[in-house]
Amino acid sequence: MAQKSTNGKSKTTLVTGGTDGLGRASAILLAERGYRVFAGSRNGERLAALAKFARERGLPLESVELDVTDDGSVNRAVSEIESKAGPVEVLVNNAGIVIAAAIEEIHIEDMQKQFDTNFLGVLRVTQRVLPEMRRRRWGRIVNMSSIAGKAVLPIMGPYSASKFALEAMSDALRLELSPFGIHVAIIEPGIIPTSIGANAMQLSANYANAAQSSPYGPIYQAVQKHFEEGVRNASTTPEDCARVVLQAVQDTPPKTRYLVTPDAKMANRMKWLLPDRMFDNGVAKQLGLDKMRAAQEGEEKK
Repeated sequence: MAQKSTNGKSKTTLVTGGTDGLGRASAILLAERGYRVFAGSRNGERLAALAKFARERGLPLESVELDVTDDGSVNRAVSEIESKAGPVEVLVNNAGIVIAAAIEEIHIEDMQKQFDTNFLGVLRVTQRVLPEMRRRRWGRIVNMSSIAGKAVLPIMGPYSASKFALEAMSDALRLELSPFGIHVAIIEPGIIPTSIGANAMQLSANYANAAQSSPYGPIYQAVQKHFEEGVRNASTTPEDCARVVLQAVQDTPPKTRYLVTPDAKMANRMKWLLPDRMFDNGVAKQLGLDKMRAAQEGEEKK
């Protein structure tokens, strides 16, 4: 059944990072449920592939060139959507990247790149669509965060920092927009196999390649092993996450946060139940950091 807006038309929906992984699955499911969806991406091949997929299946789904790190690109994309379908009524801020590096070692320009996509990119797109949402006194914003926005692993500090910031901004938005009938929800997935892992390896290659000579080398290896095991054992698919996004779009009012994947739910529970030091000790034991520390202390005593 088509989801209608107050003017009787199908709700105009923008999904950023909408041609791959969680964004693609969400864009397709929303289109299947009758939303008029525009999937934004800066990858031309994926834009074309998704457009072809939508045409073959007769879905109300179009692809639009969109780089969330560029003001001009954001304005052009939203203007194109408005000219075709009217103001954006549902915004799914999904675009994101992962740069894995120790805080001491990450270059400032890489931290800026991390925040420019995961945090400022959300801000750019949200600011562009909000005036019309406020004027119409209706809208739905769904921000794709991560359980990493609550629980941090070593080497994942840059990514987690961007998601912590996104969580805070989303909370502020939820309060600021409540008088205008605009709802804000946060999605918090754990490990879901998508291409974001391969992209992360590419973006983090300089740090991974230098890990052998880094004092944090064993920690890099432990975290990589942890994620490889997590991907192998993952039971949640992008389509599963898309169903949660759909729920966040349709629930009235939506929950403030939607946890996705068993590991995310467990980490959230542990973060809520345990004092910080105890939680840290659990992470250290899981990754073998306690053994690394004992080994270093043993070396120092020699």
